[in-house]
Amino acid sequence: MNGGQRCDPEELRTLFLFEKLTEEQLAWICEIGTIRSYGAETIYSENTPAEVFYVLLDGEVVLTRRVGDDDVELIRTSQRGVYAGAVQAYLRDRVPQIYSTSFRTSRPSRFLEIGAEDFGNLVGDWFPMALHLLEGLFLGMENTREVIAQRERLMALGSLSAGLTHELNNPAASALRATSVLRERVAALRDTIHFAAGLTVAPEALERLVVLQEEALRRSAHVGTLGPLEVSDREDALADWLEDHGVQGSWELAATFVQAGVGEDWLREAATAAPDGDINGVLHWLANVIVTEQLMNEIQDSTSRISTLVDAASQYSQLDRAPYQEADVRTLLDSTLVMLAQRIGAGITVEKTYDPGLPMLQCYPAELNQVWTNLIDNAVAAMEGQGRLTVTAVRERDMVLVEIGDTGPGVPREFRGRIFEPFFTTKPVGSGTGLGLDISWRIVVNKHHGSLKLVSDPATKFQVRLPLRQAAEDDRAGPAPAQEHQAARG
Repeated sequence: MNGGQRCDPEELRTLFLFEKLTEEQLAWICEIGTIRSYGAETIYSENTPAEVFYVLLDGEVVLTRRVGDDDVELIRTSQRGVYAGAVQAYLRDRVPQIYSTSFRTSRPSRFLEIGAEDFGNLVGDWFPMALHLLEGLFLGMENTREVIAQRERLMALGSLSAGLTHELNNPAASALRATSVLRERVAALRDTIHFAAGLTVAPEALERLVVLQEEALRRSAHVGTLGPLEVSDREDALADWLEDHGVQGSWELAATFVQAGVGEDWLREAATAAPDGDINGVLHWLANVIVTEQLMNEIQDSTSRISTLVDAASQYSQLDRAPYQEADVRTLLDSTLVMLAQRIGAGITVEKTYDPGLPMLQCYPAELNQVWTNLIDNAVAAMEGQGRLTVTAVRERDMVLVEIGDTGPGVPREFRGRIFEPFFTTKPVGSGTGLGLDISWRIVVNKHHGSLKLVSDPATKFQVRLPLRQAAEDDRAGPAPAQEHQAARG
């Protein structure tokens, strides 16, 4: 970099940025501005105070953004008049006055440099009406974005709550029903105490009955799935056997024994071991034991399902955890899939591919769950109830790569460059706010210093790359994607 030089108003007039200014205005710019030359070097770095407004006179500039350990090139141009730096100085303290990207030259270049304060005064003094319009547009867009984003989050929360309630209702109702029936069966077992007290049972016969009971419980725990026709045939055969032996309630007992996976061989052994030849009492007692065990298993399965759902909700919300922490991306993805199970539906197959050696990630888990929710919800909407949802999490050097894909129709080519823009949506009117991907972009890129990319050829796949290590203290919500790409433009 060399020392500053005075500018030539006539040279400024050749730039599109200044071609409509008066002689006096050009002269004043030359009073407050400086011409400075650089070699191939960095002009300013990301996240440092925005102190200078730069206009390219000659040369070539490159705008980059830090993503993990890499500098991602956003713009490279040699067009005279492109500008960068303190482009929002006129907003003063309404927005953070820091450079959101890094700016360098790729070969010797010359710039007009204007201090941020002078540039802010220039815009305010020369274009007061335009300044008010710009302030209203920028701040109004930010307020609108925040209001709609909050509403979208509330709508998503409502949808998730409805789905979670539905998912919880099924096991809760099952446990309630099983508990009610179990109460009746336990009462029946109490009655068998009177039955057993009136019998004369040899120790050998009692031991055989206990063995038969344990065998029935063991079979019940490992019985396979039977088709309706096979179940009907087995129940008919057992009911006939029970009726032939004078057992009361043969059809009810037959259904119980078939569910437990026992057949006529087991019934014959139980009949042989029955004390005083009381086949009826022994088989009812054994049936009550089997049903009681099945009901307890059903209650255990139902309450385990409830516990799993509650744990998934806790993982998803991260309410009892620090906002920034180490987290397992696979657990976050699984909790989101559980929360969205009702939304996904039975017509969509979920295929998960997780790297078993994936390390823990330093991140904001609750906000990443919002990203997964947005991407999965978009994928489900695109498939319209039928298709395959793929969720992948693998390590890619010093990054975690998460891919969420679907078998929907894909994103039309003419829309692919706009999908991360705020308020842009390909959904029908009333079906989307156009902020889901914008919010996801901000969380991934601005907050986690990662990248979010769309691949559509033709099936859609979103790729999220997150650095394994990053600075926890950077909790700044950076500028919108559109602003990032317009930081240097012509």
